[in-house]
Amino acid sequence: MKRVAILGSTGSIGKQALEVLSELQDFSCVALSIGGGSVSQLNDQLLSMHKAGRSPLYVGVSDMEAAEHVHLFDDTRLIAGSDAASIIAKLSEVDIVINGISGFLGLFPLLSATNAGKTVALANKESIVCGHMLLKDALKKNLIIPVDSEQSAIFQCLTAGQKGDVSRLILTASGGAFRDLPDEALFNVAVSDALSHPNWSMGKRITIDSASMFNKGLEILEAAYLFGTDNVEAVLHRQSIVHSMVEFDDGSIIAQLAKPDMKLAIQYAITYPRRLKGLTPKLDLTATVPLTFEPIDTKRYRAIPLAYDALSEGNVLPIAYNAADEEAVLAFLSEAIRFTDIAGVVETAMNDILKACGGIIGGVEDIIEIDEQARLAARLAISHISKKI
Repeated sequence: MKRVAILGSTGSIGKQALEVLSELQDFSCVALSIGGGSVSQLNDQLLSMHKAGRSPLYVGVSDMEAAEHVHLFDDTRLIAGSDAASIIAKLSEVDIVINGISGFLGLFPLLSATNAGKTVALANKESIVCGHMLLKDALKKNLIIPVDSEQSAIFQCLTAGQKGDVSRLILTASGGAFRDLPDEALFNVAVSDALSHPNWSMGKRITIDSASMFNKGLEILEAAYLFGTDNVEAVLHRQSIVHSMVEFDDGSIIAQLAKPDMKLAIQYAITYPRRLKGLTPKLDLTATVPLTFEPIDTKRYRAIPLAYDALSEGNVLPIAYNAADEEAVLAFLSEAIRFTDIAGVVETAMNDILKACGGIIGGVEDIIEIDEQARLAARLAISHISKKI
């Protein structure tokens, strides 16, 4: 029996992970964790697991006040405090950690889990982007299995050849909510419009990032670090059927196809290298619309060239890229800046950080410091923009 912990159990990945586990034999969920803002949803999950006779051994809540409102059943133990997820990630009772925590905060439980030798099913690209310098050993030991559909697809396609024979990795991008909107119309788009993704149901930040292509920029960085190559490209693929591709030196391109459903990637990360019957519906190729691939307009989507700038520098700029984007998306969601301002905020923060913070990342303290400085630079840029709106 493989024992699984789900970090971020009330988020999109966490909820789907629970669904997947409910259908798999030989796998059990022994721990859940949340940040603190979704206690009612956590209580619903705990009640459902109790009724099914499979209450977890542990529950983690990072917010101490929120932890007081958790309803425990059976012999479930509560771990409360800012490091709750990191504690759960290294528990001896856990074999596999599903890291579905959103944003930069996912780095710390990832480091905790890999340092403890756990296998991590990773749905948090920010942790690889920001912490890749500290995760080289874990990557060499294959402790990290990607859950993002694009990275999972590459992971699967790579089994068709030798790593040394890879020519390039090809990520696919849906284009997000505004893929057919004229450039001039982007200036006045509403937050509600940006949150309407045509293919996927996801959290707010990743949905906004999909529309701006910052999500794809983060995935370019993530793929480079996960798979050890700088030759990563992205193409626009509206149908979200081909999740990514790998081109080998002989000219062959291997693609992974499936319906746009995260459950498949989650299940594969848990059961790897086995492929078990699960919840994902089969793809009917005869009923599938024509598959199209288009180049991404890098002048329209400045997130892509900025990602390559970060990849080229490889030390402080990936951290700044992620931190500034997080701040810019929050500002857009609160209507402090326009959608078209997001890239400018990130570029300004990256330039500021490059001037202020050079050198190699020596430890997690360096990552935290650069992240904080990048956020300050982004907030300053946001404040200047807000005064003009």
